[in-house]
Amino acid sequence: MNVKRITRAECEDLILNVHYAARWPSISYAFGLFDGDELIGCVTYGTPPSSPLRNGVAGIELAGSVLELNRLVLRHNRKNEGSALIGKSLKMLPKGLIVISFADISQGHNGGVYRASNFTYHGLSAKRTDWKVKGREHLHGQTIADEFRGVKNRAQAMRDKYGDDFYLELRPRKHRYIYVTGGGRLARNLRSKIKYPVVEFARND
Repeated sequence: MNVKRITRAECEDLILNVHYAARWPSISYAFGLFDGDELIGCVTYGTPPSSPLRNGVAGIELAGSVLELNRLVLRHNRKNEGSALIGKSLKMLPKGLIVISFADISQGHNGGVYRASNFTYHGLSAKRTDWKVKGREHLHGQTIADEFRGVKNRAQAMRDKYGDDFYLELRPRKHRYIYVTGGGRLARNLRSKIKYPVVEFARND
């Protein structure tokens, strides 16, 4: 198996038709896992959509160095494919980046693939709520919110359109993992700036 950088178009089928979220994330870098000439997986990295998330990892001054591993998609999900893809792709990223990723508890994920790829564990994400519309529960909360992107007071616009069908739902918390690309003094300095403490992973979180 081989890992190489790929285009947005090349990972479209995996992102939209295989991954459970079925929606595009922000993509700055995309890497594919190939079995011969067959693309059997991809991992994408992009700018976190939330400015509080970007600023909260290591402060506003390092927000531009924060990248999110926002999609890991495997067509077959065979043993060691995920860790091989992540591990090799991390080495192909520029040095001096703080890579954050989340394992979705609601999907039964605990982040074992990240621990196998030398990410450090930083506990659970903060408690938040998602926007929902009755009859459209299959859609991601951000997809719902995007309907009124750029509109002042989006929540009120949603209520005006959907009435009582619009509601808030507690978002499942996620396991948070961080990796710093590169090595040496630069990496040590970046790790010292991370605001979330390293904690021991516990399966009953």
